[in-house]
Amino acid sequence: MRCPSCGYKENKVVDSRLTKEADVIRRRRECFECGRRFTTYEKIEENLPSIVKKDGRREPFDRNKVLVGIKKACEKRPISLTTMEEVINRIEKSLLEIGDKEVPSNIIGEKIMKELHSLDEVAYVRFASVYRQFRDINEFMSELKELLDEKKVD
Repeated sequence: MRCPSCGYKENKVVDSRLTKEADVIRRRRECFECGRRFTTYEKIEENLPSIVKKDGRREPFDRNKVLVGIKKACEKRPISLTTMEEVINRIEKSLLEIGDKEVPSNIIGEKIMKELHSLDEVAYVRFASVYRQFRDINEFMSELKELLDEKKVD
């Protein structure tokens, strides 16, 4: 691990701790050359499947891309970034459980929809309006009607 200050390769670990979720190790390091301390994180690298887009292109799963979509849907809603990260963690876990090397993008979209549906109705409708690409107000109203009907059943 190179020192971010001087680039020297030799350093020592001063402190190690697990994060709350116990899936990442945080290490404080000290450079032997300049004495500067810096932090590194060690995480298991999981092989998430490639995503097959509607047009047939394939691209690696991008956690940040999913987060941006969820953030837009949850904008000005009482949903913390931690909660959004937990949603993505559940989606990633379910993708790993599928075990396929490639997954159609619509599966991820539907998983996000399901998560948002149980999390926040407004965020769900916002995401649905973009994801489902409603062509007119009738399609949008139909989705809202289904949501309201489900609420009545509960």
